[in-house]
Amino acid sequence: MAIITLTSDWGYSDYYVAAVKGTILSYLPDATIVDITHEIEPFNIPQVGFTLRNCFRSFPQGTIHLIAVDTVESPENPHVVVKAEGHYFIGTDNGIFGHILNEGEFEEAVYIDVPQDSETFNFATRDRFVKVAAMIAKGEPLSNVGAMREKLNMGGVFRAVVRDNTIEGVVIHIDSYENLITNITKEMFERERRGRDFTILVKGNLYTIDKISDSYMDVREVDLVAIFGSHGYLELALREAKLASLCGIELSSSIKVVFHDENEERPSNSLF
Repeated sequence: MAIITLTSDWGYSDYYVAAVKGTILSYLPDATIVDITHEIEPFNIPQVGFTLRNCFRSFPQGTIHLIAVDTVESPENPHVVVKAEGHYFIGTDNGIFGHILNEGEFEEAVYIDVPQDSETFNFATRDRFVKVAAMIAKGEPLSNVGAMREKLNMGGVFRAVVRDNTIEGVVIHIDSYENLITNITKEMFERERRGRDFTILVKGNLYTIDKISDSYMDVREVDLVAIFGSHGYLELALREAKLASLCGIELSSSIKVVFHDENEERPSNSLF
């Protein structure tokens, strides 16, 4: 029985989700269809990448993931199937896979060279991606889908960098609670820390924090808290409040971690 996930920026007010699900069931009546989300901001590649990166491994290997965000095909951004970590991803090679996969690593990738069953080209997910998903679910090799693609577009993935005693990162995701997820990993943080004290700087040094907590409940209400979430990245939040809007922080805002040598002067800890 095939498991097929859907991730899109369609929302739920239009017919798109139902049309795709109906087409899947026409090809695969026993398929299990899972909605990951249809609330991606339109054309927001980093957001859909972050979402899939943090949930696809929870599904069994062999799951087929349809990515319906920015599906317009071009010679530079073709429709592809990517097999990675035993999962299949069907979408547009527009930089999304650099956000989903570790270092963009994959086992196999092919161009989609399968004719669609429609004369229009504005609904690729329904008219092309589903057809390919059915081929994979029925056991056809990827070579039947199209020619091999040797390299994927990694897009504009920005990774945190180390400069002297500082890790420089950015906000890569703002969740529904308006918590900030950065691109600073726990592994990088611990490697560079080496037991030293530190200060996390938000919006320059307007907001600062100098400890990592185990949970949001480790601080008082509306206090700033830093944790490493289940996703493995440094996350900043206000307990029981919305950090992003209250402090005017947006996607791609700079976040820095400064490590202090002994007796070094440090920025004062502040919030409001």
